[in-house]
Parts: sequence; C-alpha cells; structure tokens
Amino acid sequence: MDYIQLTSPCGIDCFNCEIFEKNVTPELQNRLGSIFGKKPEEITCRGCRVSGCLFIPYPCPTKVCVESKGVDFCCDCDEFPCDKLHPCADRADALPHNLKLFNLCRIKAVGLENWAKETKAIRRKYFKGKMMIGKGPQEADS
Repeated sequence: MDYIQLTSPCGIDCFNCEIFEKNVTPELQNRLGSIFGKKPEEITCRGCRVSGCLFIPYPCPTKVCVESKGVDFCCDCDEFPCDKLHPCADRADALPHNLKLFNLCRIKAVGLENWAKETKAIRRKYFKGKMMIGKGPQEADS
C-alpha cells in the first residue's frame, strides 16, 4: 500500500476512513449523500491526494500549503505545527480532525510504515477510548 498517497498531508489515514473506496458502505453513501446533497455514488473517496476532499467545495488550504512547500506531510515543514492543525472541539466526537497532530507526530517519531500499523488502534482510542487525565485515552472496556 502506498501510504504517502493514502495519507492526507495533514495526517488523516485515508485508508482507514469510512468513506475510502474500499471501506464505504451503501448505507453510509446514502446517508451522507442526502446530508451533503450528493448522489450516493459520489460519496466514495480514493484519498485526498488523489481525489481531493469530498466535503469542501474548494482546494484544501492545507494540501495547497504542503504542495507549495514541497513536503509530503505537515510534519516535514519548518513551521510545524501551524494553526491549520489546531485542535477543535466542534464535531470531534464524529470526525478525525483532532487526530491530525497526533498522527503527524507519530509519523515523525516512528516513520510512516510503523505509524500505518498503529492507525486502527489510534482511531479506536480516539473514538471509543475513555480519557484518563495524565494518561490519555485508554481502551474502552469490551
């Protein structure tokens, strides 16, 4: 798998995303299509480097910035981290936008291939984990 192509410049693991072409379900396509006013078949992503972002009607400013600086990821930039990666509580329970900074730090620390092996556990802790102050998110009890 080409992890550079299938990881957004801002650190989202496209290959694990629910709307990535190999993961999307017809049910999700129908639900998101009705929310965003798109045909269900348009709710299929091949990764933002390949097909752009399905949810913004303009070029992604983060992607444009990374391309203009000639780096693969935001963490490769001398200005990392910048305000484009600032965490935000809005929709944090449903969207992976706050994973960006952590993912980029892990890419820088352990390398892209090793990080890619961790991503399912990272997403599970983010969406399903229980926050322990001082320890970070812990695996939810099964």
